[in-house]
Amino acid sequence: MALLHLFKQGDLVSRLVIVLLLAMSVASWVVILWKGWLLRRASADVARSTAAFWQAPSVADASQRVAAFDRAALVLPLIAATQTTSAGTLAAAGDRAQQLTRVLRDALHAVLHKLQFGQVLLATVGSTAPFVGLLGTVWGIYHALTAITQAGQITIDKIAGPVGEALIMTAAGLAVAIPAVLAYNVLGRLIGRIEADLEGFARDLRELLAGHLPTDRDD
Repeated sequence: MALLHLFKQGDLVSRLVIVLLLAMSVASWVVILWKGWLLRRASADVARSTAAFWQAPSVADASQRVAAFDRAALVLPLIAATQTTSAGTLAAAGDRAQQLTRVLRDALHAVLHKLQFGQVLLATVGSTAPFVGLLGTVWGIYHALTAITQAGQITIDKIAGPVGEALIMTAAGLAVAIPAVLAYNVLGRLIGRIEADLEGFARDLRELLAGHLPTDRDD
């Protein structure tokens, strides 16, 4: 209600600050809810997908088994990357181990980019929202003091109300920033765990295929 009152009574700058804080809050909560759901599902999918892969008799059969568990599409891109060939190009140059290293690195980067999506937004909101709120507070206090001075009578009652309303901007900035910072840290730890699992799987997959153990192409 206080922000609504400030929006109605404020000038262009105050309204822009309120709208910006509202937009930052909505955007951060959308990312928080979406990434929370995605990472929770991805954490379980990676564990089940890798277990299904190692229980399969061949890479071809493993791809079909993993598809049933990898709803977040994090493990399948790594497996698919090892099955692609680019004969006659520099990508096919070198031995099998070098080729696997290159394709798995590229596939892993793409998967990790998907996991990291939205983290920059949370970090930006968490670091800038307090200053946006502070800008609104400073601007509001300036106009409140200017109006009081022009009125010719300065009393505590006339100062406390406008200044108190302006300070709400700072509180609003903190209310927007704190959830974003907390979510950034919590989600970052979840992403780190999933990244470690995917990197370990990619390393094991490379060693498996580079060692020329039985795969679908060896049949």
